[in-house]
Amino acid sequence: MIETEQTVTIREDITKVWDFARDIRGWASLMPGMQDCEVIDDDNSRWTLKVGVGGLVRTVRVQVKVDQWDGPGRVFFTYKLEGDPVQGGGSYLATATGPGETEVRLQVQVQGSGPMAPMWEAMGKPLLPQLAKGFAGQLRDTIEAQAQPAWTASAKPAPKAGFLAWLQRLWRALFGAKSYRTGENDE
Repeated sequence: MIETEQTVTIREDITKVWDFARDIRGWASLMPGMQDCEVIDDDNSRWTLKVGVGGLVRTVRVQVKVDQWDGPGRVFFTYKLEGDPVQGGGSYLATATGPGETEVRLQVQVQGSGPMAPMWEAMGKPLLPQLAKGFAGQLRDTIEAQAQPAWTASAKPAPKAGFLAWLQRLWRALFGAKSYRTGENDE
């Protein structure tokens, strides 16, 4: 199993941060390759993502279950890729650290199964923290941008990062795959 924890400070009141955190579609929108987020009920959703690895582009479906909503400070979730031996979970822990400031701690666990799991987990262990840090930054930037008046918001959104982007980078690192966008090596 691979685990990481990232902490980010958001310049916004905890109730405003919670307004974003309690909307599963908001979380899904931060995932690279997001095609659709089907909300099944208050706790369950199915995310459809288009993922490119090397020359292969495929669609994956991820079942996401919120195990506990405890706002405005805590959310615990699990997920499972449909048809792939990958599952995991994590948490969102928020604390008001001052007026208009919230600290958010994101914890993520990824576990693969099958004969290749030990290899990709060993190779991915150093990459997951980097990608989680990027995701936490995107979360912060998105919430802070929503809080700003439209005329002060940044014209360029921050690049997206997430588990599937991490998996794509891992694949490229292991196999030296070519980019599906340019046809060139991504080194």
